[in-house]
Amino acid sequence: MERAWRIALGSIAVSGLVVALKGAAWWLTGSAALYSDALESLVNVASAIMAFVALRVAAMPADAGHPYGHDKAELFAAVIEGGLIVAAAVSILQHAWVTWRHPAPLHAPLAGIGVNAAATVVNAAWAAILLRAGRRARSAALLADGRHLLTDVVTSLGVILGLGLAVVTGLQPIDPALAAAVAVYILWTGFRLIGESVGGLMDAAPSPEIVERIRALVSEHAAGALEAHDLRTRNAGRLTFLEFHLVVPGSMTVAEAHDICDRIEAALRAEIEGLVVTIHVEPEGKAKHHGVVVL
Repeated sequence: MERAWRIALGSIAVSGLVVALKGAAWWLTGSAALYSDALESLVNVASAIMAFVALRVAAMPADAGHPYGHDKAELFAAVIEGGLIVAAAVSILQHAWVTWRHPAPLHAPLAGIGVNAAATVVNAAWAAILLRAGRRARSAALLADGRHLLTDVVTSLGVILGLGLAVVTGLQPIDPALAAAVAVYILWTGFRLIGESVGGLMDAAPSPEIVERIRALVSEHAAGALEAHDLRTRNAGRLTFLEFHLVVPGSMTVAEAHDICDRIEAALRAEIEGLVVTIHVEPEGKAKHHGVVVL
């Protein structure tokens, strides 16, 4: 977790540098497209700060008021980040409309493009670091930040190419049209991020592949039991909660049933990181004859 905190702090510094570069590119040119790129990077600064705070909160141990921990703090941060992205897109659309109605010639476009390109290179390198660290730490906040930066890189490349086309052709309407296109793309990204994060807040289940793997592991390592049923899973930030009912012969001792549970939990945790397992042991009279068949 300490590494994740350091990376989150690094994101704040990198985002500040990038927004300064892109702000300078906009100031040099007066381009609506570069304004859209700079404003999206300004959102990155706020997102990086929220990611750092969310990681600190998520790392807090469980307490009497939060017996399941604080991991969902990262999902809250991701929802807020999505909202900021949507707000930035609306502002960009407004600026693009004003520029479309009152076009103005671009100043020092080549210098602005060069500064913006340098900022894009910095963003691309840091996005790769964030995504790798987020996958390693299973951090929703770092992954959201990395995906947002990657989106920023894609839009920046589009802005650079489009602005270059405007300079070559001399067609000024290309600039606000490009800004509007960037805004629509950013808007879609924001809504998608909000949707994914709300799914976590609503205790959405893991992917079907993970659920199927859990079922297979239970079946393979429950020798001595009769069946497992009512298997339920939910994601909560870096953690995945699993619970199910394990039916054993009525004559089995508590110690023997406990050994089976330990064996199942060890197999599950060895393969699925961040898994919290709860097993309810029941006698054979509770069998439902469906669910996970023990091999």
